[in-house]
Amino acid sequence: MNAPLRRVAISVLVLFTLLIINVNIIQVVRSDELRKDDRNTRVLAEEYDRERGSIVVSGNDVAVSVPTDDRLEYLRTYPQGPLYAAVTGYYSLVYGNTGIEDAENDVLAGEDSRLFVRRIADLFTGRDPAGGDVVLTLDPAVQQAAMAGLEGVTGAVVALDPSTGAILGMASTPTYDPAQLSSHDPEAIRTYMDEITGGEGPDPRVNRAIADNYPPGSLFKVIVSAAALEEGYTPETVVPAPDIMTLPQSSTQLRNFNNSRCDPSQEQPLIDALTISCNTAFAQLGIDLGEDKIREKAEAFGLDDEGMEIPLPVADSHVGDIESDAALGQTSIGQRDVRMTVLQAAMVAATVANDGVQMKPYLVDQLLAPDLSVIDETDPEELREPISAEIADQLTEMMVSVVARGSGRAARIQGMEVAGKTGTAQVRADVPDHNWFMGFAPADDPKIAVAVFVANGGGTGGDTSAPIARDVMQAYFEGQGG
Repeated sequence: MNAPLRRVAISVLVLFTLLIINVNIIQVVRSDELRKDDRNTRVLAEEYDRERGSIVVSGNDVAVSVPTDDRLEYLRTYPQGPLYAAVTGYYSLVYGNTGIEDAENDVLAGEDSRLFVRRIADLFTGRDPAGGDVVLTLDPAVQQAAMAGLEGVTGAVVALDPSTGAILGMASTPTYDPAQLSSHDPEAIRTYMDEITGGEGPDPRVNRAIADNYPPGSLFKVIVSAAALEEGYTPETVVPAPDIMTLPQSSTQLRNFNNSRCDPSQEQPLIDALTISCNTAFAQLGIDLGEDKIREKAEAFGLDDEGMEIPLPVADSHVGDIESDAALGQTSIGQRDVRMTVLQAAMVAATVANDGVQMKPYLVDQLLAPDLSVIDETDPEELREPISAEIADQLTEMMVSVVARGSGRAARIQGMEVAGKTGTAQVRADVPDHNWFMGFAPADDPKIAVAVFVANGGGTGGDTSAPIARDVMQAYFEGQGG
């Protein structure tokens, strides 16, 4: 063989080798990745030929597949679509899956390894293949109250069972109808997507409870209070509370809300400072405690932690950089670079409610096979113990004072002690403030912890978010027959 032919033969051999390698990479190494790619509509179309499992809340299907006469044999429907959209997500021929439809797709589509025996049995019996059901922890009364409270605003609510971490409510507004993204008409799907995302308003597909974080404002004062109590302070310890505070090594003046006076004496007990949410008291307290203590306690509650899944992915909450005592003062009132998800705020309240033990939040209670047998069940899991039971009791006393006689009065429930904390977080000069509330009830035997966030509400947490939290907690107790 002469040299030119040899070179051609070698080139062809190399090309065939590369082709074989590429085919193996696609079919073996990347097969799972490509199968789950949102753009792979062929796989989605195949899934429409089998009955997809349901997403269930309190015995009722909130996402269910129904038979049709179309080329695609099953249509995904959402009987109460906008109410649960933030959690269920959608199952779309055009845009793929989101929410629980994505996170638990293998079970819903019948492809989970735990359904392997069922799939083999289907082959031998000729039975139509079907997916398994996903049973959520949500409480319908809580969810409805949360969505009703958020009507007309942009915001989110999370409600937790403090003793287990079960998510009782997860609401986000504005919302949308997932059924219109899950039809069999691609043109109608695209038209609806343009309607809900093409304007200047917020994207309704974003779950604001977990997918983004926000400055928590005065909610952070509960964490600073916990740090102080660990250092030997008590609720009755008197702390400085000036009308105006010039931050160290700067000319920046820190004032209280609406330039108000915390106490004529320029000092007050720690419990009173939290009750009326005195900015200058907590800015100075944070500086006195020092960055290490504040950061350590915030991290103990879960800030600066790696992202978690519930099984939906949750954005990080963090303290941010603190480059000076002036920055520490601003951080200590929940401003500067501090950010929390609404879920994280609910977890802080739930930790105090649960004697200082933080439970891992979860949305999925059970996974069921098509015959409704249980293939998996979530067991409550302790994440960490940020504070002792004694400090949790002291914080509860202080948070009860906030609701009973302070900035959280609008969260009061007749005949029941409620513990809570309001938050009003500045964004920037030309944008209305964010409004927060977190709390739990009953204070002496907590059954539910709640966090409410209203974006750019313009009022205060006590005016805007506390009444929503009250309604959510009240709905829970009325739903339990209490």
